[in-house]
Amino acid sequence: MEHVTQFLQGVELDTKTAGLLTVAACSVGALVLLVQKVHTHRDAEDKIRRARQHRADTLRRAEQAVLQYKKTHPMTNSAFILSLSLSELTNKLQDGSLSPEEVLYCYMEKTLAVNKDLNCCTGILLESFDLVKTVATKKEGLLYGVPVSIKENFSYKNTDSSCGVIIYLDKPAQKDGVLVEVLKRQGAIPFVKTNVPQTMLNYECSNPIYGQTVNPHNLKKTCGGSSGGEGALIGGGGSILGLGSDIAGSIRIPAAFCGICAFKPTAGRLSVNGVTPFYRGQKALQSSPGPMARDVESLALCMQAFLCDHMFSLDATVPPIPFNMQMYQSAEPLRIGYLENDGYSEGSPSMVRGVREVKALLEKAGHTFVPYTPLEIPYAVNELMTRGAFADGITTFFEKISLCRMIPYCFCFRKGDPVDPILKVQYQVYKLPIWLKKILSFLVKPVSPRISASLNALTGVRSVAEVWKHHAAVEDYIQATIANWRRYNIDVLLCPMIGPAYNFLYCGKLNSFLSFTAFYNLLNFPAGVVPVSTVTAEDEEELKHYKGNFQDLWDRDFKKAVTGGEGLPIAVQCAALPWRDELCLRFMREVEQVVKQSKK
Repeated sequence: MEHVTQFLQGVELDTKTAGLLTVAACSVGALVLLVQKVHTHRDAEDKIRRARQHRADTLRRAEQAVLQYKKTHPMTNSAFILSLSLSELTNKLQDGSLSPEEVLYCYMEKTLAVNKDLNCCTGILLESFDLVKTVATKKEGLLYGVPVSIKENFSYKNTDSSCGVIIYLDKPAQKDGVLVEVLKRQGAIPFVKTNVPQTMLNYECSNPIYGQTVNPHNLKKTCGGSSGGEGALIGGGGSILGLGSDIAGSIRIPAAFCGICAFKPTAGRLSVNGVTPFYRGQKALQSSPGPMARDVESLALCMQAFLCDHMFSLDATVPPIPFNMQMYQSAEPLRIGYLENDGYSEGSPSMVRGVREVKALLEKAGHTFVPYTPLEIPYAVNELMTRGAFADGITTFFEKISLCRMIPYCFCFRKGDPVDPILKVQYQVYKLPIWLKKILSFLVKPVSPRISASLNALTGVRSVAEVWKHHAAVEDYIQATIANWRRYNIDVLLCPMIGPAYNFLYCGKLNSFLSFTAFYNLLNFPAGVVPVSTVTAEDEEELKHYKGNFQDLWDRDFKKAVTGGEGLPIAVQCAALPWRDELCLRFMREVEQVVKQSKK
């Protein structure tokens, strides 16, 4: 019996010791996590400080270079150079009446001035001051001597492509991306990188590294995103040609908000080698790089310059299809489908008016119009776009945006950590557990079936088998849409474009209105925007009576977002079938021409 007692006392002692050791281990683990978090937070602050300092240094050095150039070239007519269209500028560069150097310094000076008002630049590419001298000696290429701005996520040797998130800072590109290489081969001079929203999954342009970019037409409005810095810089006159990327409207939205033209080609037509996505592997919404400029002719020239043997040799995955000039220059009357309301999102009065006015002008020009109804838009938006884009249950989003991958995002995101205000609404919804999203989806369905379906779609796709089924559903929908298009027997499609530019902090609340743009990423149809009008006092008055298709929270927020837009640009959107990029551009040119003629 005595032996048994001693044994039990020993067991009790070991249990107590084990408990104490467990508590100690947990305390040490918590302390390690706390220390690591503090270290991570300081590391993040250091990275942000270095990025901002680098930007400030490049801006300062560029300003000094411009001042020095102006002293030695006092007769340069900057106003004249900045007034030229891209085609006029290239003609004068090629005939020698303008030099690449004077053009670069004029645009550099204008960019520096625009950036002070709009905060659109993430850094000047100082190599451009040496590159322009090399270009001047070669005198070759379709874009000879043209300064070009590029979105921050395009790889340029020795510069970051942060996508607005800290985790990508201090990782400069080892070489230029393919499109940057092609630009240089065509004689262009990349000279500045432009701002993007944090994660590039929002269409307002702000991040904790470089701050917020604003609209050139109204500093109290957003410039759009994710190619927001490009839209603002070109719309403000600081660049004549720029490169953006588009996964749900990221080229087209800032172009529409800032009153310029832009084109999203068929995905695969231009190389994406060296275009940094926020995360790779997502296939539901296909991303595409594309040009942004003041007019359609500039977009066409840029596409012509890219679709060359040099790009085809650098990236063997791009089909070697040169620019079809015959299709672009055709004058044959078009059979045009059109819609004013996609059945999911109802546009603002100015958006609808833009479509109606363009339709009337094109009909007078001899083109035929057919009312068009897209297939099952709510299904496409929720089950194909949203569920596909967040198939991983939003896991990758939090991995990338967290300050440290070693610590779960629930530790990393506390009050005071650098989550940009534009992302806070999205973040709060995204971080909800899947089970809670499903419960909330069920509860809000009687009040708002649209919000209910969106919450359910954010739960993602939970198995490989379901991913395959989702891919098949997307393929089926694309084929059904093409068949529907052919039943209507149309060449191209005219539809509304989101606008006018929103008030701040509404983009993150209104992803539903991406149905107007993300639809063409899902289908992989080429699409572009052309500014056609501005918001009138009558539009603002009519907006007061706006209800929307669902009369839910999102419709009410959209009305608040676009209120106060008088004088802001309004655009329309043009689309065509896959690989008919030149036809889409030709249609955009038709729109641009009839609008110009009507104004005269």
